[in-house]
Amino acid sequence: MYSALPYLSLLFNAMVWGLAWWPFQTMHAQGLVAPWATSMIYGLLAVGTALCVRSSLPGFFSHRVLWLLALSSGLTNVAFNMAASTGDVVRVILLFYLMPAWTVLLAWRFLAERPTAAGLLRLVLAFSGMALVILPQGTGLSRLTADIGLPECLALLGGFCFACTNVILRRSFHTPSMSRVLAMFIGCMSVGLITASTGFATGYFPAIPAPNPVWVTCAVGMGVLVGVGSWALQYGAARVPTSTTSLIMLSEVLFASSSAWLLGATELTPRMLMGGVLIVGAALLGVLQGNKR
Repeated sequence: MYSALPYLSLLFNAMVWGLAWWPFQTMHAQGLVAPWATSMIYGLLAVGTALCVRSSLPGFFSHRVLWLLALSSGLTNVAFNMAASTGDVVRVILLFYLMPAWTVLLAWRFLAERPTAAGLLRLVLAFSGMALVILPQGTGLSRLTADIGLPECLALLGGFCFACTNVILRRSFHTPSMSRVLAMFIGCMSVGLITASTGFATGYFPAIPAPNPVWVTCAVGMGVLVGVGSWALQYGAARVPTSTTSLIMLSEVLFASSSAWLLGATELTPRMLMGGVLIVGAALLGVLQGNKR
């Protein structure tokens, strides 16, 4: 019997991450920088998962590949949250979604999956889109790096680490699913805490501000949404074809760009829109290619 619930679950998870920029920017404005917020949110999720699913913690310690998954997941999340809280939302989300292009290169290197003609086309489309998104108006390719700031670098790093996470997940399919979830939560908590502590010790980040209703509500709300969204992703991905899951997750770009535009957090220029079409087109090509296998 057909059920729309798995599809709606995946759409809900995409919506959570497509709108996540707003609470992280709000917390940043209140003095709670993204690494501190990330360590708090995922610390609660890690503890809750370990207590509710007792077998997840032994499973995490029993499989060393999950430690690598924790590292890549943590770097992905902290980099993305920092970029989204300090940079132009649409530029950040588009550069982050170069992930399918990085996956082609990583799978070629570590999974011995030689890229097909369609895979090479995806690379060309994705990196051409990146050039349009970050290239200053009216300049040549020699000025490609002129408009790249820390948020853009973090978005690129986050997308690359996300691709690494996907490759590691494919290599760790034999491990218990809840142990993989716990590994990702522990990684986000640990990398967030290390980044925040290091930044505070060097004077780059402020200390955790005194609690106030705004940032506390955002942090608790994000904790609940991320927890429910993670469950929704696990539920939906187990019941929906992989190619369809990838297609639905692309709606994160739509949620992020439309909400940022409506709230006045970004300006959608023709160059940015064209770059977005190329990047999303590369991801769609990957979905269609996977659907033919």
